[in-house]
Amino acid sequence: MKVIIVGGVAGGMSAATRLRRLDEKAEIVILEKGPFVSFANCGLPYYVSGEIADKETLLVQTPESLHRRFNLDVRPFNEVIEIEASKKVVTIQNQTETYQESYDFLILSPGAKPFVPPISGIEEAKNTFTLRNVPDLDKIMQALTPNVKKATVIGAGFIGLEMAENLKKTGLDVTIIEKAPHVLPPLDEEMASFVQKELIDNGVNVITGQSAVAFKQAGREIVLEDGTQLETDITILSVGVQPETALAQKAGIELGLRGGIVVDEKYETNLAGIFAVGDAIVTKQQISNEDALISLASPANRQGRQVADVIYGLPRKNLGSIGTAIVRVFHLSAAATGLNEKAVQQAGLPYAVVHVSGKDHAGYYPGATELTLKLIFNPTTGTIYGAQGIGAKGVDKRIDVLATAIKGEQTIFDLPELEFTYAPPFGSAKDPVNMLGYSALNIAEDFSQNIQWYELSDEIKKGKVLLDVRNEAELINNGQFLQSVHIPLDTLRNNLAQLDKEKEYIVTCHSGLRSYIAERILKQNGFDVVNLDGAFALYQMVRPEEIKHGKNNIK
Repeated sequence: MKVIIVGGVAGGMSAATRLRRLDEKAEIVILEKGPFVSFANCGLPYYVSGEIADKETLLVQTPESLHRRFNLDVRPFNEVIEIEASKKVVTIQNQTETYQESYDFLILSPGAKPFVPPISGIEEAKNTFTLRNVPDLDKIMQALTPNVKKATVIGAGFIGLEMAENLKKTGLDVTIIEKAPHVLPPLDEEMASFVQKELIDNGVNVITGQSAVAFKQAGREIVLEDGTQLETDITILSVGVQPETALAQKAGIELGLRGGIVVDEKYETNLAGIFAVGDAIVTKQQISNEDALISLASPANRQGRQVADVIYGLPRKNLGSIGTAIVRVFHLSAAATGLNEKAVQQAGLPYAVVHVSGKDHAGYYPGATELTLKLIFNPTTGTIYGAQGIGAKGVDKRIDVLATAIKGEQTIFDLPELEFTYAPPFGSAKDPVNMLGYSALNIAEDFSQNIQWYELSDEIKKGKVLLDVRNEAELINNGQFLQSVHIPLDTLRNNLAQLDKEKEYIVTCHSGLRSYIAERILKQNGFDVVNLDGAFALYQMVRPEEIKHGKNNIK
C-alpha cells in the first residue's frame, strides 16, 4: 500500500505517524511545499516577544528524525501541482524538477491560509505581514528593527490578540482594529468586555466597529472607515483564514462552505481514494449539526489519526467538532466551547443563559482569583449548547470539563453531580461548574427567572423596578445603577412593606448569589420578580457608562 500525504503539520503528520504504527510495510510519502513539515504554529506569536526564546523548539520534527523513527519519506519543498484521480497519480514540482508519483490512497492536508482582505493600497504596503508558518515569522522578526515603534494588528480574534500581547511586550505602541462590535468575536459581548478592558489596562489601543479601508505611504498609514488615519511601522493582518483548496478544486474535488473540501464521515472526498483532513475541510458543528470550518489544532490531529485508521480498515467516523478554544491576554484567560449566544439565536434554538462568578480555588486560601463562567442551554431538555469563561486562573479547567460534558452528551442536570478534586489550593467544595449546574437547574425547574444584561434598560423603560440588595458600602465603593431602589438583603424581610406588590421587580446584587436569595424571599411573599443574571459585576463591565459613582443617597 502506498499513501501520499499532501501537507504536514497537525493533520498530515498525525495521519502519517498513525498509519506507520498500524502498518510497518506501507509506503508513506509526505509532500510539503514549504520548508517545514512539523512545527508548532500555535507557538509562533510567543517567539515574537521572546517568551519562547529558542526558535528550534518550535520545530517539532525534521524529515531526518521522522525517517529515523517512522521510516517516512518526507519531502519538503515539494509541491503537488496536479492530481489525476483517474490514474491515481500526482504531479510534483520541486526546486530542480517536475515529476510524478502514483498512489493507492491520497490524503490532502493543505491547511488554511490567512485571509488577506482587498484593502486599497495593500499591494504597495511594505510593512504588512500575516503569520501562518515559520517563514512568515522570520519576515516579521526581520522587520522588527529598532526603528519600529508603532504596531497595528488588524483583527482581534485569537491570533490577533496573541500578536497584540506579544508585540506590546516588546515595548511597541500597539493598536488593534476589529470590524466586529467587540474584540474576540467568538465570545459574546459581555464576556469579551473583560478581555477588552485587559487590553486597555495594559496599554493597547483598541478600536472596534471599524475596518481598515486603505493603506497609504507604502503601508505606513492606515485609513479607517470613519476617516481616521493611523500611523504604523508594522501591521499584522489577522482577519481570519480560508481553506487552501486550489489544488483540490483543480482536481475536481467537491468544495462547500467558503471553499472548504467536502468529505463524508470517513473523510473521503467525492473522488474515490482521495481523503482530506484539517483546516481545509468542511466539518460539522457537532451541536447544531451545521456545516462549519473549524481551524483548530486538536480537531486536525484527531482527524489525521482517524483517517489513517479508516485507510487501514478500522471503523472510525468523523463526529464533527464543537470548537473548544482558549487564549491568554496578558493576565487573563478567555475560553469558549460550543455555540455562543448569538449562534444559538441565529439557529432559532430555545435557550436560557446563566452566568456565575467564583474563585479559581477556595477564597480563604491565598492567591484566589476571580473567574466568570457563562452557560447557554436548553431549559427544557437540559442540552448544553455552549460555555465561555474569563479569569486569571482556572478557566482552562472549567471549560475543558464543560467541553467534555458536551461531547459526552451530558446535560445541565448532570453538572451538579460532577465530582472534582478538592483541597483549598486547587478548587472549591462547590466548584463553579457545579454552581453553573445549580443555577441552570433553578431556571429549568422554575425556581428562578432571569433577564440578561442587554434586556435591563428596556425592562426598566417598561416600568419594572430594579432592586439592589448589596450593602451600602458596596454602592459607595463600587458604584451603583442609574435607576435602582436599595434594600440590603439582610434587612429585606423586615422591609417588605417598602415595596409595592403591584409593581414588577428586577433584583440584583454583586454577582447573583444574594439576588437569588432575595428573589426567593420576594416570590414567596407574593411579589413578581426576576433576577438580573450576572448582576452588577457583569453589568458594570459591559456597560460602565451606565454606572454612577459616589455616595449613595437612596434610602
